Order: sequence, then C-alpha cells, then structure tokens
Amino acid sequence: MFVLSQIEHVLPLPPHLMSRPLLDAIKAELERLFLDKVIANLGLCISIYDIRSIEGGFIHPGEGCSTYKELRFPSSSSGQVSFRLLMFKPFAGEVLVGKISGYDDKGLQVSLDFFTDICIPKHLMQYGTDRGPDGRWMLKTDDNDELYLDLDDEIRFLVSSIKYPPIPVEQKEDDPPFAPMQIVGSIKGDGLGLLAWWAADEEEGEEAAEQ
Repeated sequence: MFVLSQIEHVLPLPPHLMSRPLLDAIKAELERLFLDKVIANLGLCISIYDIRSIEGGFIHPGEGCSTYKELRFPSSSSGQVSFRLLMFKPFAGEVLVGKISGYDDKGLQVSLDFFTDICIPKHLMQYGTDRGPDGRWMLKTDDNDELYLDLDDEIRFLVSSIKYPPIPVEQKEDDPPFAPMQIVGSIKGDGLGLLAWWAADEEEGEEAAEQ
C-alpha cells in the first residue's frame, strides 16, 4: 500500500527559505510541492522520506532564488540531490479496509480518511446486492435477510484497478471535482464486504485455531 519513490525535479529555493538550514529549507519546499499531491503512476505523496544528497545552489541572473537539482538515485559521482517520497500506491488485487462515505445509483463511495476517491460500482458488489426503497444498497441473502450497507460502516474491498485520468481541459459547473487518482474496488468474493458480515466466521476460525 505504501512505497518509496525517487523522482527527478529541478528545485528553485525561494529567498525567504534561505535563512533556514539547507536541509530544512529544501524539505519545506519539497513538502509544499509534493505533500498530499498525486503524481501520475506513482500515487499520492504522504511524506518526504529522506534527502540523499545535494548539489547546486546556483542563483541565475534576474532571479532571487537558488536552484538545486533532484535526480533519480543512484546519483552521479558529482553528487546531485536525490530524495525519496513515501507514496500511497495500492496494487491491483490488494485488500484494504475503509468506511462507506456515500452512495448513489452507480455504487458506493469509500474513504480511507487520507484518501477518498474510491468507488465500488454495482457490478463489483456481492451477487444479490441492490438498492433499497430509501436508496441505500443492501445485500439480500438466500434466507431473504436484507443486509444494508450504511454510511460509516467498515468495509473490506479488493483493489480492482487504479486510474490516473488526464486533467480535463474544461469542466462544467455540475461536474464532480476532478480526481487525479481513482481507485475502483470490488466486494465480490468471500471475506469481502462489511466487516460485520464476516465477524462471526472469523471469530469461529480463531477459536478453532486456538483449539
């Protein structure tokens, strides 16, 4: 779910940061540029993990900032800056646990607190899942029980795919906010769905293992 990534970037350091220790100043500027941002095919930046090496600090004519280079590790013998980012990047097939944050006629929306652009479409729900009279999704069992999927319920889902859509050229007023990273989840399978559905079976399994 979390990985370390190394990227290339030319970093102008603003004048107001030059009074700070160099590592602190560079980290502050990297956080401003990358923290909580999505980088296509790399994921969501959670933190600046470390800075490996630094080279540069050139002030170009007409500019008040010094410029440093960040290059992919390993750095060359001349010692350019190298840094790593801690990224949220789940892989297809990974199982995650979140909370239901919303629903509509297309399916469920799920939140991991720090990441909210997760959807579970109808065709990737358990067989027998449909919308109830009040609009909530529910699973109708073989015994005709109706198990509702309510807001804030904890749900275990499998990552079906991850998308990095291109930035739209223009967006209509009624369009949903653009999501640079989208996770499509599935609850079609044993052990997937609301944690409450499987709690009894899991407790029985633990008791059997202890015996």
